[in-house]
Parts: sequence; C-alpha cells; structure tokens
Amino acid sequence: MTETLLSLLARFLSGSSVRWVDCQPDTCQRVYFANHTSHLDAVVVWSALPKHVRSLTRPVAAKDYWNRGWVRRRVAKAFNALLIDRTEIKVHQSPVDVMLREIGDRQSLIVFPEGSRNTGNEINPFKSGLYYLSKKRPDLELVPVHIDNLNRVLPRGEFLPVPLLSCISFGPPMWLESGEPKAEFLARAREAVRRLKEV
Repeated sequence: MTETLLSLLARFLSGSSVRWVDCQPDTCQRVYFANHTSHLDAVVVWSALPKHVRSLTRPVAAKDYWNRGWVRRRVAKAFNALLIDRTEIKVHQSPVDVMLREIGDRQSLIVFPEGSRNTGNEINPFKSGLYYLSKKRPDLELVPVHIDNLNRVLPRGEFLPVPLLSCISFGPPMWLESGEPKAEFLARAREAVRRLKEV
C-alpha cells in the first residue's frame, strides 16, 4: 500500500474535512498533538496534511497494536509510523528520547497526549510526554489538533469503519514558556485542543 493510496483511503473512510485555524501547513519541525478517540486517529490526522508536509511527519503509535497482523504492519509502514514499545519503557530509553532521536532536525511528529483512547466527550488530562518533548526541544512548534466525530466512524471494538463525517482542526502553534510549570503547560495545551471544537 502506497502513501498516496493510504491517504486517499483514510480521507474517504473518515469523510473528514480539514480546517486550519490561525495556522498554515509548513515543513518546519512541529509536534501535532491531538485528542485521542479512535485507532484511526493517527492515519486520519496524517492524511489531513498536504503531501509535502505529510512526507516529513511521523505519527507516534503503539507497537503492540500496529505490529499485530500483516495488514496493520503494512499500514504502519505506509504512513511511516514511529512505533513505541510500551512494554520496554526504561529510564534511559524513554519514549521521548526515542522520538527525538528518530526525527533528528528535519521530521515532525503526531502525538496523542491523553495516552489511551477517550470514549467520553471531555478531553482527558494530558500525560507528561508533550512537556518533556518541549523541554528538550524548545524550538519545536506545538500545533494543537482537534478530532471531531472520529470515535463514531470507528467505534471502540469495531474493525470496519462506519461512513460518517468527521472534522480535523489545526490550531495556532504554541511553545513551552520559560519557567512554565509542567501542570500549567499541560493544562494550557489541553485547553488549546478543546478550544478548537468551539471555533
């Protein structure tokens, strides 16, 4: 499966519209951080990016899910997923260090700071990974992304998508401010994603 075919298929199945709110597609290094509602999230956010941006952007995904079965492995390879082994997390081999090593000074990331998928309407509190990414690489632009309705396109426990419309909204970039406490930064980032639903 090619990158172009996967992108077209993801957009067709999700019926997603794309909005850029006070932000434009760019090939500068970014971390796109989104709410997490479905296993389709990573593919759909990635496919919402223009081709020249998409080719430099790697969704971060769980290795135990995307390595399970031939089809998932092919899809993960097609969208150049950065697979994290959640069973092998160590102090000297943290997921943040793996991500930063993999992207170097050229590629961008798509991450889901809630961690696991959220089945409710409210966005769960963000885990600390986004903060440590920002602290170690303060030059990275942090772009909030809100995913709307994708949990109904591929409900939890289902394998086949249900044809419905979804919306992917990209918001204005933000950065970790000097001396900003972790809890305040994560709350601000979460609010930036939530606010996009109301724009």
